[in-house]
Amino acid sequence: MTANDAYPLLAVITDLARDMAPAERFAQLLATVRQMLPCDATALLQLRGTELIPLAVDGLSTDTLGRHFVVDDHPRLAKILLSHEPVRFAADSPLPDPYDGLLHAVEGDLHVHDCLGIALYLQGMPWGVLTLDALNANAFDRIDPGQLRYLARLSEAVIRITELTNQLQSRTEHHQAMTQALVADGQQELIGRSRAMARLQQEIDMVARSDLAVLITGETGVGKELVARRVHALSNRARAPLIYLNCAALPENLVESELFGHTRGAFSGAVQSRVGKFELAHGGTLFLDEVGELPLTVQPKLLRALQSGEVQRLGSDSHHQVDVRIIAASNRDLHREVAEGRFRADLYHRLGVYPIAVPSLRERHKDVLLLAGHFLEQNRRRIGLRGLRLDTSAREALLAYPWPGNVRELEHLISRAVLKAQAGQDGGRRLLTLTAELLDLGGSPVDVAASVVESGSLDLPQPTIGQTLREATERFQVQLIRQALERNDNNQSRAAQELGVDRGNFSRLVKRLGI
Repeated sequence: MTANDAYPLLAVITDLARDMAPAERFAQLLATVRQMLPCDATALLQLRGTELIPLAVDGLSTDTLGRHFVVDDHPRLAKILLSHEPVRFAADSPLPDPYDGLLHAVEGDLHVHDCLGIALYLQGMPWGVLTLDALNANAFDRIDPGQLRYLARLSEAVIRITELTNQLQSRTEHHQAMTQALVADGQQELIGRSRAMARLQQEIDMVARSDLAVLITGETGVGKELVARRVHALSNRARAPLIYLNCAALPENLVESELFGHTRGAFSGAVQSRVGKFELAHGGTLFLDEVGELPLTVQPKLLRALQSGEVQRLGSDSHHQVDVRIIAASNRDLHREVAEGRFRADLYHRLGVYPIAVPSLRERHKDVLLLAGHFLEQNRRRIGLRGLRLDTSAREALLAYPWPGNVRELEHLISRAVLKAQAGQDGGRRLLTLTAELLDLGGSPVDVAASVVESGSLDLPQPTIGQTLREATERFQVQLIRQALERNDNNQSRAAQELGVDRGNFSRLVKRLGI
């Protein structure tokens, strides 16, 4: 093959560098190699540590993609990897072939066939290998080594373009996802010295370095995202990405695409192929926030991915092997959701291999002051103040408040109080003191409910025989919320403000209660 003969291949690989997912691009590259050269099977393997991981195969059985080839255990692959020139093995070579029994065309071991391999390098470092196998022992006799070197350079170009594209997409999507989960200036660490927090830290330390699936439960605003982040940071996957997906923020028709990806034209609006969160998290951790909100129609597909480690993009017939650790979180009682048929029992048990319950702020008592100090310091740096402090009345008010919105509510409350304090002072760097009046904690949901009941505008629903405390509480919440919505012309923002509840939490509560 001359340089002129190679131009068609160059055009094909140039096309592969355009709108195509990495796995599809690699598969098409191998198909092109088989069209050009007289081989019955090809494979592209990436070096990761001491193992060669198949990224794409053509002519080999599908299970090859699930195998990890330890270089020291496979002398042929080791020899290819260490050579800067193409390596061809004689038909009677005593070195065992890693693909014996894996070619589609035959059953059992192959005793005579042609085998060669090319080491691939990126930026002077070994990246992996491209292997070619043929059933005919003389299949590669007429191949010019120059053809193989040229093929190696073209393959490296495709790999380089693929990695650059994948890095850009991964960085963009990961940044966007984590920005939704954790505000850049928000709380970035677990703070507290209470017994409840000590137990939580012990649980995290215990499970982090395993690969067990973790289910984090707790009320809204307790910091489930931070627990997930801490588990990942202490795990053996800490150098790999932590990919975030808020299951409650997606329309039902897009959940599957977000999880598994899609091909171009898979559905209306799919103008280009897109990698799903599972593939983005390969080698790392996938955090499924609000997993209890997943539609029942999607749950079996998620379960299948967790069981097999394989994902299938919408519109594609091929499967992709992924190595992902799952951390899920929910403020719902998933055990009850299972009992009432809203969540699959098998998925619940698969996700909850190691459950972690995050304590509410009410259970942490004086941790409230530690957290308040943390948020005060953040605001001080952000605004450029000389100092921020709480007076005695403010500390007492913080300790007495029930914190229905937990840590998130405390963070927002401190930020509002700081702005109020700053508005009442002259400019310049200064020391500001927050008082109970600035915190304005009088309008708690408990106080609002009490005042509504006392006024006679709401009749408490009478509990029925056999009714649980939770069921009675939910009946009361339904009536309270309906009254608030009626008084505010069904404006959820104003109703949430009246009840002293975060707007997002209020919307989720309305949805959960079926109002």
